Amino acid sequence: MFRSPVYAVAAICAALAAASACARHVNTRAPQSATAPATAPASKPAKIGSIETGIASWYGAPYNGRRSASGEIYDMEQLTAAHRTLPFQTWVEVTDLDNGKKVKVRIIDRGPFVDGRIIDLSLAAAREIEMVRPGIAHVKLKVIKPPKTGSKTGPTAARAGGN
Repeated sequence: MFRSPVYAVAAICAALAAASACARHVNTRAPQSATAPATAPASKPAKIGSIETGIASWYGAPYNGRRSASGEIYDMEQLTAAHRTLPFQTWVEVTDLDNGKKVKVRIIDRGPFVDGRIIDLSLAAAREIEMVRPGIAHVKLKVIKPPKTGSKTGPTAARAGGN
């Protein structure tokens, strides 16, 4: 096949280089086996009014339509988020500390899995606080009571301020 061992070594090196170039992508989501199963026992509800500050990021297309850690199908156009420890179905008001914009989201997934980040917002939620372009934002999270279903701030329209 190869006329010389030099060509064989060159071909192997080229194949290894191509394979390693494809492996450079860093996944910020947990592997499927590391997520909590949908049948996990219910955890203690989060305390209303609890506050946390840190860095938010957002996630979208690669996960859109996939099952989240809670078992719910992730829809990047809904006002949802991923948090490492808050119980699923907890509602959180997220405030961008730089521009003052707020959005209310429901926790349905686990993450983010990048050091220093405290919440991963859906694309729709990231749009609400204008953090899509920068990709991250310094935020304050406040655990809130769930919005009343059917109200202006209910589950399908959870924008802060009743937009």
